[in-house]
Amino acid sequence: MTSMLEQSPTRFSVRAEPLAAPDLPSHANGRRRRSRSKAGRTRRWGVFIVASGAALLCALAFAFAVTRPVRADAASARTELGQSLGLLKLGNISAARAHAQAAIKADPDWGLAHAVMARIFLALGDGVAAEGELGRARATGFDIERAHQLYAHAWLLQGDAKRALAEAAKAKPLYAGYAARVGALAHAAQGDLPGAQRTLSNILAASPNDSAAWSDLGRVRYNSGDIAGAIDAATRALAIDRNNIAALTLRGELVRGQYGLVAALPWFEQALKHDAYFHPALIEYAGTLGDVGRYGEMLEATRKALAARPGSPQAYYLQAVLAARAGNFDLARTLMERTAGQLGDIPGALLLGGTLAYQAGAFEQAIEQFRQVVGRQPMNITARRLLGAALLRSGDAKGALEALRPVALRGDADTYTLSLVARAFERTGERDWSGKFLDRAAWPSREGSAPFGTDDSLPILTAAANEAPDDPIRRVGYLRGLIDAGDAGSALAQAQALARDNPGAPAAHLAVGDTLMVLGRYADAAAAYRRAADVHFDEPTMLRAVDALDRAGQRPAAANVLALFLSQNPQNIAGQRLAAHWQIAGGEWDSAIETLEGLRQRVGNRDAALLAELAYAYLGDEDDQTGLAYGKAAYKLAPMNPAATDAYGWALYQSGENAPALQLLEKAVSIAPDHAVLRWHLGQVYADLGRKAEAAGQIQAALADPSFQDRDAAQAVLRTLNS
Repeated sequence: MTSMLEQSPTRFSVRAEPLAAPDLPSHANGRRRRSRSKAGRTRRWGVFIVASGAALLCALAFAFAVTRPVRADAASARTELGQSLGLLKLGNISAARAHAQAAIKADPDWGLAHAVMARIFLALGDGVAAEGELGRARATGFDIERAHQLYAHAWLLQGDAKRALAEAAKAKPLYAGYAARVGALAHAAQGDLPGAQRTLSNILAASPNDSAAWSDLGRVRYNSGDIAGAIDAATRALAIDRNNIAALTLRGELVRGQYGLVAALPWFEQALKHDAYFHPALIEYAGTLGDVGRYGEMLEATRKALAARPGSPQAYYLQAVLAARAGNFDLARTLMERTAGQLGDIPGALLLGGTLAYQAGAFEQAIEQFRQVVGRQPMNITARRLLGAALLRSGDAKGALEALRPVALRGDADTYTLSLVARAFERTGERDWSGKFLDRAAWPSREGSAPFGTDDSLPILTAAANEAPDDPIRRVGYLRGLIDAGDAGSALAQAQALARDNPGAPAAHLAVGDTLMVLGRYADAAAAYRRAADVHFDEPTMLRAVDALDRAGQRPAAANVLALFLSQNPQNIAGQRLAAHWQIAGGEWDSAIETLEGLRQRVGNRDAALLAELAYAYLGDEDDQTGLAYGKAAYKLAPMNPAATDAYGWALYQSGENAPALQLLEKAVSIAPDHAVLRWHLGQVYADLGRKAEAAGQIQAALADPSFQDRDAAQAVLRTLNS
């Protein structure tokens, strides 16, 4: 497989506490015109048993051929049902439903027509409607002994996996394949993913051309973290049957993770060509369109999903995301209420619901939802940050500290989290600790990103891993415990063993890379991240790979990885911020302005680092007035932030105000003396003021940093000073 990193180049964000915008340039409410152009989703296991197994279709067709109901419109009913079965085989489930409905209308007492309609409802993921049709089929003479597998599927869709397993065991041999697939997905729904995979593997050993079984195996592998295995299974399913729209939808989800958002869209579109109202594909398509920024098309797709399945909670959730992004929080809350709590197991829905509750001042309600997310995803930094903010606003400062602790102890903790911790310590009366975290919040991160730590002790993590040695999640937890304990050597050996045992799981390769980063083996870490990206190229993988390559001195390769990621994920904020930073470093002022102004429109005017970078970009583009306005705004927000201080001082210097500029630049260097760019700026001001010795000292300090970019210019100034 060609490495994704060798090729060419969370659905919503609502800040916890909206604040008034600082003074900004006159064009701050829109991009400056220059000479340039511009879900959580539910996955219930039973939904993805596809249109019909070959055995069931043959049986239904045989029954259709030999059954001659003596009724007034029997001929019309047979014609409609024949068309329905043909469309079902072609993957057009919605059209198949329409013809089955017509058959039932023509002959309401034909049991086979009701049974076929039940099968169609199962393919659409509606277990309640399917059970209703099975009851009508039975009441009109259909042999219910032929329907045990259908009842099992219906009950699985309704969330009763135990009952589904018992019913599937009653199926006749003719329907054994279908019943076994239902049983496998019931095991998966109960958390027995290895058991589900074994069952499906047994089915495929006996029937290797069972496309539906391959797509079911792909879904189970996907949910168990075996992404490479899922890709293989979905590919095999489609090679056998190009009309398998469940496999097409799964392939789209896998491509979205492997190659990016834009690359996934054609797969969903292909599924929708078979059935324009296939609900699972519409939901995935809508969510992907939203992430790409095509909001109008996203809204249209959600409306079609609601037409296909009235009251669809997934569609209402995605519409609520759209409303929240647009700042219409009342509408977003109304739409979330329409989900009727049916998405309570989806982290994205819980985050959105909690954020909307926080915005409305319902802090206890917000805390409840954020706690659920953190309980399921303890490494979710966004959820911890939101939980900490809500607890602090509710008056529980100690609870806020407990929630924020794992994030605040990271070397790369963000300013907002550190500020929350400082405020929490102030409320508990521990002003000394409050001051320490306020100081950290004012300074830029001194350390790179690190693997997320754990609150559990190493003995507890060891015991958990030993209890389930085949569970990769527990083994990853054990690895992190070893790293936290300082035993990176043992952690590396364990991580490499995990990757060998689970070659298709990107998390295993990430664990290897994270451990190598701790050991300072950056090039080797980049290779591990590349293997992870080959099967799942998401934001965390991209950031890790870029960091490792950059630290290994491979900036062009790192830039290529970033460009590739942004080509498929153009709305990604982290990627755009990194791209803008590098554009400034490379003197690409116009491109940096375009990127940063787009970001400011999305994240608002309260981000001091973003405003500081805008100041640098405009100053580099010789627009001193706008640069000064942004530098001043950044400094007003964060007067102890060295980047904001330097940006304002540099803007004043470019405007000819040397005295106040010197004060600010000296202040910036005193806050962050190891920052080469700050020393370079101060050295230039000293040189202009004729303070040669001080200028030379600052410039030499900047040149001593191997990561310093403006070496040629700095050496030229130094030669002038020494002449």
